Amino acid sequence: MGKLIEEPGLRDRVQTFKDRAMAGRLLAAQLQSYLGQAVRVFAIPAGGVPVAAEIVRVLQVPLDLVIVRKIQLPWTTEAGFGALNPAGEAVFNEELLQRLQMPPAEIEAQVQKTLANLKQREERLRQNRPYPDLAGAATIIVDDGLASGYTMRAAVTFLKAKAAGRIIVAVPTAAARTVETLLPLVDELYCLNVRGGWSFAVADAYENWYDLEEEEVLEILQSLPQKMA
Repeated sequence: MGKLIEEPGLRDRVQTFKDRAMAGRLLAAQLQSYLGQAVRVFAIPAGGVPVAAEIVRVLQVPLDLVIVRKIQLPWTTEAGFGALNPAGEAVFNEELLQRLQMPPAEIEAQVQKTLANLKQREERLRQNRPYPDLAGAATIIVDDGLASGYTMRAAVTFLKAKAAGRIIVAVPTAAARTVETLLPLVDELYCLNVRGGWSFAVADAYENWYDLEEEEVLEILQSLPQKMA
């Protein structure tokens, strides 16, 4: 079971952070024990990039990306039933699929649609660079929040297969139920703002929240002092 590091004074609060950059600076302060260590940092784009950018500036390491994508439900872009990792492997929300009784052909169609999107994003954001062998290095995975947590699960399983050592997840905000299900899969989970209740939206943790365009992601990556080879 992993260790949860949170800010108890921020539990169940909304509009906790001005923006993703502020949240990243607060997380970076929590992660300073990794300064000077051979740690790898991966952001889940797009929203995880401005958060992770603040962390790597403090830890003085390059930032890489791990491209994972939510498998959307056919009738809405806001919800999904799992996620794909960079190898095209799916992590499904089996409980949701059982409730929805989606036909296998419909599931496969959504998986293939997501895979095509993932490959496009790999090309645009990572230029199809191969993922490194992490050789046992402590690995920090960053996003701007965890709702269902399936994209993070996909990232964790993928980077473990790349020989990551300690797995550290760092997010500004997360649903309490997702924290509980993710902790057995990681060594540490840094989450400043854990929120309970039936309803959860990552955006509610921020005063200023919007969907980042890929151009802004690339601009942030170019602004970082240390570049990934």
